[in-house]
Amino acid sequence: MYFFSSTYIHSNKIHKVIKMTQSTNEINTSKLAHTPGIQLFKAGTFKMNDLAGLLEVNNLKSQMSELTVTDNANGLTVGFFAMQPGVEFEFVYEFVEYKVITKGKIVMRDQQGNKYVAEVGDVVLFTPNVPVIFDGESDGEAVYTAHRTADTMFAPK
Repeated sequence: MYFFSSTYIHSNKIHKVIKMTQSTNEINTSKLAHTPGIQLFKAGTFKMNDLAGLLEVNNLKSQMSELTVTDNANGLTVGFFAMQPGVEFEFVYEFVEYKVITKGKIVMRDQQGNKYVAEVGDVVLFTPNVPVIFDGESDGEAVYTAHRTADTMFAPK
């Protein structure tokens, strides 16, 4: 998974700093689905990470955190995403992921300039290797699942 600024930057440094990995972190040593049963995660349970610093995008107002649900051959991650009005950023998904908008709206564009406005209750499906531009007018929150294990960079602090 790669992050880019609003321009297409393909330097090795950027790729090395922000490429998603399949590793887990200390918090995730016990996967969420390790024991049968029901688990309830109340809103605010997991501290969100500031994406401006992680992705090195100045003035970006966006946060996320994610945890591995299972890391078997069909790894699954659940995460939380938020974005406030500010600068846009581009993201290229390497895995299937979907977001369910839970508050406000998330505005996206594709490379052809088509605009997608996802509002509360909407589901957005992202397929691998398709660049998505998250528009700076976004002001919303989402819960997402991804067909991969969680990345240590986004683990709740």
